[in-house]
Amino acid sequence: MYFAALLARTEDGWEASDTELDDVETLADLADLAREATTDDETVLVCIEQDGLWFGVVRVDGEDDPRVFVSDAAAAMRSSYGEILLSDELLGRQPEDPSALDQLVDLDGTEEGEPEGSEDDDGAARAAAAEAETAPAGPLGDADLLSDLGMDEKVLLSLSPEDALTEVADALGCTDVLEAVR
Repeated sequence: MYFAALLARTEDGWEASDTELDDVETLADLADLAREATTDDETVLVCIEQDGLWFGVVRVDGEDDPRVFVSDAAAAMRSSYGEILLSDELLGRQPEDPSALDQLVDLDGTEEGEPEGSEDDDGAARAAAAEAETAPAGPLGDADLLSDLGMDEKVLLSLSPEDALTEVADALGCTDVLEAVR
């Protein structure tokens, strides 16, 4: 079970709305969704928590690139919603190039497509693919993304996933607004 909410900073304070992420496939899609929550270039936070296992905060300020913090990247990687937040850039890896897959056809040199290598080659390839899909255990991203809004980096890093969004809302002064959409 997951919970996702948008917190938009307005002239009158914070406004909250719960949101569905079913149509969101990338971090860019999520940033666009956040930008739609405000008429000005105000700050919008996307807050996501999943089953008390991990939480994430994405900060979108106007047209700037989104800033992301995830409490446990390894746990988030096992979630389709977490994968949205874990961009190649955040994970420190080269972006995937879909056209590169087309170049991998029949690289083994056989006409039938049967590999001539040993099963060890297959195991090494599987291990390399698995490593590429892993994320480090623990926090990842910009832990300082809320410091100008009242939550210090050290505090954000110390939050437990069960209470994190409530603690963030407390620091921002919008607990009632967030709880109204929970």
